[in-house]
Amino acid sequence: MFGISPLGWVHTLGSLPAIPMAVYMFAGHGRIVPRSRPGAVYFVSMLIGAATVFLVAHQSVSYGIGTATIVLLVAGYGVGRLSGLGRGKAYIETVCLSLTAFLLMLPTVTEILRRVPDGHPFVTDLNAPLLLGAQASLLVLLVIGLAAQIVRLRRQGAEAAG
Repeated sequence: MFGISPLGWVHTLGSLPAIPMAVYMFAGHGRIVPRSRPGAVYFVSMLIGAATVFLVAHQSVSYGIGTATIVLLVAGYGVGRLSGLGRGKAYIETVCLSLTAFLLMLPTVTEILRRVPDGHPFVTDLNAPLLLGAQASLLVLLVIGLAAQIVRLRRQGAEAAG
């Protein structure tokens, strides 16, 4: 089904929970909250997806996305344990984890458009306008979302100081 191998299904189903967890945390908290139950589910499913991409990928860009996702995921979840960064930890954490969500959605949208509907996908060419438009939309959402998150963190910091 959809031309996905059994290992591809492990990759897909393993990373799938990260999507609703990210949506839930973005909607409820304005960012991914690593020290929470949804944050733990997000971490595990992202790690499964990012690690298994090396076993199922057919394009070299996928290895770069997988590597970047793992690095950003570890940085985003690990920065809270460091001392000496003060309020900078919240910014680093937020930016890193928002980038992981972007790196999750970029191949997700690409693969959905290239595989659905089964046998007659919406997109057959990586340079198709629909695909490029969807990817550009994700980039715009990332830029707007990061800007909003940074503004929110600054306001929270100003309120805490004042």
